[in-house]
Amino acid sequence: MKQSRRMSLIESIANVVVGYGMAVVAQILIFPAFGLHVTLEQNLQMGAVFTLVSIARSFALRRAFEALQVRSSD
Repeated sequence: MKQSRRMSLIESIANVVVGYGMAVVAQILIFPAFGLHVTLEQNLQMGAVFTLVSIARSFALRRAFEALQVRSSD
């Protein structure tokens, strides 16, 4: 069954939203170990930027693989 572009985007967003909280917690725990000390607000902002990049990456890869699958079944 072929997944629509809209559902691909929704799936990508859902996946990244779940990971967002984990990423922020990881930043809070890991950054100090590397001598990086940032505020919670800065962690949330960085997490938001990484989230947008991740959504774009996930969506683009899913569409590329969908195109490859469609092309190989022709």
